[in-house]
Amino acid sequence: MNHKNIYAIVCLSLITFVSLSFLGCKPKPRVHSPTEKHYDLKGKIVSVDKSTRSVTVAHEDIKDYMPGMTMPFSVKDDWVLEIASPGKQITATLIVDGAQSWLEDVVLTEGGGTIDATVEGLGPKPGDEVPDYRLTNQDGKTIRLHDYKGKTLLLTFIYTRCQDPNQCTLMSSNFAQIDKELQQQPDVYAKTHLLSISFDSAYDTPKVLRSYGAAYTGKYTDESFAHWEFASGSADEVKGIARYFGFSFYMDSPGGTEQVVHTLRTSIIGPDGRVIKVYRGNEWKPEELLKELQNLASEKK
Repeated sequence: MNHKNIYAIVCLSLITFVSLSFLGCKPKPRVHSPTEKHYDLKGKIVSVDKSTRSVTVAHEDIKDYMPGMTMPFSVKDDWVLEIASPGKQITATLIVDGAQSWLEDVVLTEGGGTIDATVEGLGPKPGDEVPDYRLTNQDGKTIRLHDYKGKTLLLTFIYTRCQDPNQCTLMSSNFAQIDKELQQQPDVYAKTHLLSISFDSAYDTPKVLRSYGAAYTGKYTDESFAHWEFASGSADEVKGIARYFGFSFYMDSPGGTEQVVHTLRTSIIGPDGRVIKVYRGNEWKPEELLKELQNLASEKK
């Protein structure tokens, strides 16, 4: 066998080895769940949060799912978090599977400028006394936070038009589970109160809040809201309480369409009106807060 033939055999072996190596290393396609739904998403990135593996996007209308708005979306690919930045245009497939949603098939391109995002505040520390903020509940009645002294108050922020399963919808679903579980524990139930505060005061009127709240409790026209209330207030009243808890929200108008950008805050306020704990995202679980409420109730016996 001459040198040319040996060289050809070696080259062919190397090419075969490399080809097989690439085939062996090719990532397996994701197994799709039969319950998941796919939607086309297009918009502009507002902010990137690597700690929560999410990008906040001011998006156009998502056909057959939701109108254009601004909200965070989970991403699973590391490269997206590394190169995404405010102002870049994004197209992706939004996957929704029950209470979970995330972006796949992400494509990023340079946009026409950046969007200024407000920075969320630090919020109160445990032991801080909560001011006596005034709001209006689902019955059109004026309420104040000090009205709930003597009970442990569980408080969160939502707005009724938010449809993201990882944001306001999750907060309300978690509260609904907590409220239902507490009904089975009369001693703890009597010592606690739940309050969902809408920061979309222009849209979330008492009538809207009553309908929204009753849908989550499942009692509809029979709901008295004695244990779980829904409230909002004037723009200044809502901004005041939001600022205190370090909750950030603002209106953005990409393409002339007004949209809401917001963070998440859930707080436990003790019977003495002082902050016990503040949760800064959507990672907390109903069981976690139930245990806190149960412990606080047992301390007051």
